[in-house]
Order: sequence, then structure tokens, then C-alpha cells
Amino acid sequence: MSIWTRIGDIVSRVSGTALSNALEAVRTLFAGDPELRRRVAFSVAMIALSAKMAKADGIVTQNEIRAFRQIFLVPENEARNVARLYDIAKQDIAGYEVYAERLAGMCGSGHPNCAMLEDILDGLFHIAKADGMVHEREVAFLRRISEIFEISPDHFESILARHADIGEADPYKVLGVGRDASFEEIRKHYRLLVRENHPDRAIARGLPEEFVAIASTRVAALNAAYEVIEKGRRRR
Repeated sequence: MSIWTRIGDIVSRVSGTALSNALEAVRTLFAGDPELRRRVAFSVAMIALSAKMAKADGIVTQNEIRAFRQIFLVPENEARNVARLYDIAKQDIAGYEVYAERLAGMCGSGHPNCAMLEDILDGLFHIAKADGMVHEREVAFLRRISEIFEISPDHFESILARHADIGEADPYKVLGVGRDASFEEIRKHYRLLVRENHPDRAIARGLPEEFVAIASTRVAALNAAYEVIEKGRRRR
């Protein structure tokens, strides 16, 4: 049985517009299966944050909804339940910190700059930029989430940079390297980042298979940044 069917079980327990008990329902329903509980809780919280992310600039656009669907590969027969959860969450941004805190508690490493939590931020940025720009309110929303996730300010700036248009982004900031680093140092760091962010590694660290598009998009941004640096160094 897929996680989407399980989310249907959660939706059936969420009355009216009350979303506050959804994660508690996850804990109760799947108490005997910790792995399934983690995956469903991740998905419910991610759906809630995605909806509230789209609402952060004051309006939920069709482009943002389409971006959400690019990340969440939901079977047609399960779409109604996911849509209901999303619609309840998108009414306002209130309560988003609770979901961010629950997600932070699920990080396997327990250390700052958790890779799984970075996956979530990447997914939220994907939605935020779907309407052509990342609004300053959306950046503030994501910055607050990154604080809850214990993502360092410098690392958050790297995440933010890789979601800018490649013509505008600082490729050094995207890769998290200094401009004074040698090309060999940059290449070594780039290869490490690509290896660490391969979709298979994302699944291994706990990202549900339904969300691997997040990891693929990140690797594409890293590749683009490295190519810009490489071309610039060759012209010297």
C-alpha cells in the first residue's frame, strides 16, 4: 500500500479545516511501523509546508500548484485526498513552524545542515520560484524554516543562490566555495557535492522515492554552476 493511500487515512481523520492533529494521527495510526510512520509524517508535513509556502506571498497561483505536482508524483486515484490536505493547509501560513519542527525532529543525522532537511528546502524553493520569482516574503518564510532546521546562514545562502537564474546566481556561492580557491580545490569539492547529492543517496538518507526529483534538480544546479566557473577559469 502506497504512502498516498495512507495519507487518505489521515485525511479522513482531519475534520473541517483543522490540520493541527494530522501529525498526531500519524503517530497514533502507525505506532507499530516506525519506518512507515516516518515516511507518512514526512509527506504530510511536506504537503502542509508546500501549501503554506505557496501562500506566503499572499496568493496561490496555478504555476505553484503545478510545481507542487512536479515534486509529488501522486497517482490519479489518490489525488483527491492529497488535494484536500493541500487545500486545508493553504488557507493561511499559520502553524507552519509546527510542521517545520516535526520535520526537523525526523532528521537522521541530528546535526546542523541535515541533508534530508536541505531536500525539503529545495522542494519548497522549487514551488516558490514557480511563478517566475521568489518573493521576499517567501524568502523570509524559508529563512525562518531554515533556522528551525538548523541550517547555517551561509549554507542557506548557497541554497538560495542555486535557485536563482544561472545568469544571475553566483556560481561560487552555489557550490559553497571561495573565489580564491584553486580550480583543483573547486573541482574536488564539486565532485563531492554531486556524489553526496545523487538521487540514490537522497533515498538512502530517508527521502521518499516520490521526491527524488528534488535531488535531481539540485545536481543540475551544481553542474550548471561548475560549468560557469570552469569556463571563466579557462579564459584567464
